[in-house]
Amino acid sequence: MKIVVLKFGGTSVGSIDRIKKVADLIITYIKKKYKVIVVTSAMSGVTNDLVNKSKKISNNFSNAEYDVLVSSGEQVSCALIAGRLIHKGFNSRSWMGWQIPIITDDKHKYSKIDKVNKQKIIKYLKSGGIPIVTGFQGINKENRITTIGRGGSDASAIVLAKFFKAERCIIYTDVEGVYTTDPKKLRNAKKIEVISYEEMLEMASLGAKVMQPVSIQDARLGRVNIEVKSSFKNKSGTLITKRKNITHRKTITGISTTQNDAKVTLVGVKDRPGIAASIFKPLSESSINVDMVVQNISADGKETDLTFTIKNEDLNKTRKITNSNRKIKFKKLLFDKNVSKVSIIGVGMITTPGVTYRMFQALAKHKINIQVISTSEIKISVLIHKKNLNKAIKALHKEFKLEA
Repeated sequence: MKIVVLKFGGTSVGSIDRIKKVADLIITYIKKKYKVIVVTSAMSGVTNDLVNKSKKISNNFSNAEYDVLVSSGEQVSCALIAGRLIHKGFNSRSWMGWQIPIITDDKHKYSKIDKVNKQKIIKYLKSGGIPIVTGFQGINKENRITTIGRGGSDASAIVLAKFFKAERCIIYTDVEGVYTTDPKKLRNAKKIEVISYEEMLEMASLGAKVMQPVSIQDARLGRVNIEVKSSFKNKSGTLITKRKNITHRKTITGISTTQNDAKVTLVGVKDRPGIAASIFKPLSESSINVDMVVQNISADGKETDLTFTIKNEDLNKTRKITNSNRKIKFKKLLFDKNVSKVSIIGVGMITTPGVTYRMFQALAKHKINIQVISTSEIKISVLIHKKNLNKAIKALHKEFKLEA
C-alpha cells in the first residue's frame, strides 16, 4: 500500500471552515491513490482552556485525570473531520488512541509510545477507509489514557509513519515551512527547502517553534522524512531528512533566537573540585534546565565567577535554591532578565573554517557585546542584551547570505 500520514495542527483545525478545508485537502490525496492516515491536534485554544480548568479545580490536579481531560480536545477534532468526510461521500471514522491501540509507557503527561497495534488500521485502510486518529495520546498497560506532552501530535504522526512504513509524513501547520529565521522578526527571512534532522533539532531546541525537539528526534531515530507545509496555501514546504539526502547546502542554514532567558552569576565562589556539581545538582532535582555556562577563575585559582542561563520562569526558584544551598559559598548572586540568545546553525560549519570569527565580527561591527558563548559541532550560540536582538538577527542573516 502507498500510505501517507497527514498531521493537522491546532490552527489548521481551528474553526469549522478550516476543518472543511482540511477534509478537502485529505480528499486530494485519496484522489492521488494514497491510503491516508490522518492525525489531528485539538482545535486551537482548546487544550489551553482544558488545562486552565484543571488549575481552577485543584493546584495539585491528578496527572492521570489531567491526561483524560486534555486528550478530549483531539477527540472533538477527529469526529468533526471524519463527519465532514462522511458528508462528502467517503468512508471515514475517528480512532482514539485506545481503540487502535497506541501503547505507551506508564508516565502520565509525558509518556512515550512503545508500540502501535497495526492490524485494525491496516484492515480499515484496505477496505477503503480513512482513519482519523487522535494525536497526543495513547494508553498504558493499566488501560489508562496517557498523553505525550505538548506538541505530542507531531510525535504521534511520526511514530505512525514509522510503524506503517508510510511513504510520506506531512505536518500541516499555519506556516509555509521552516525559515532561515523568524519571519516576524525579519521580513526577508527565506523558506528553507531542505534541512537535516540535526539542524532542525538544534533550531527547534534553540527557539524555532515549528516543531517540538522530541518529535524531530523521533523522526531522526526512525528515519522518517517529514515535510512541513501550510494548510492555508498550496505551496511546497520544507523537507526534514538525513544529511546525505541534501546535495546543496550553505555553511549556515538558519538563525534561532530565544527571548525568555535569564542570566545568573555567582560572584566569588570558593573554587574546589566538585563545586559546579554542587551548584547544579539541586537545580536539576527541581527540574530547572541550565543552558549556557561560563566560568572565570581568579589568577590565584582560589575563587571563580560562574555564569549560567535559565528560563525566566525559573528565576525565583533558582534564587531560593541557590541562596539556601549550604554546600557552596559565594560573595554575591546576580540576575539579569534583559538578555536574549542568538544561535547560528548549520552542518556546513563542520568543514568550513572561520565561521566563529565571522559571527563575532558581524556582531562587533554593530557594537553588540557578547556576554556568554556556547558551541556544538553544528551551532554557535551567544547571549546578548535583549535590545540588540533584532539588530543581531539582521547582521548575521546578511553575513551568512541567508536571504540570497
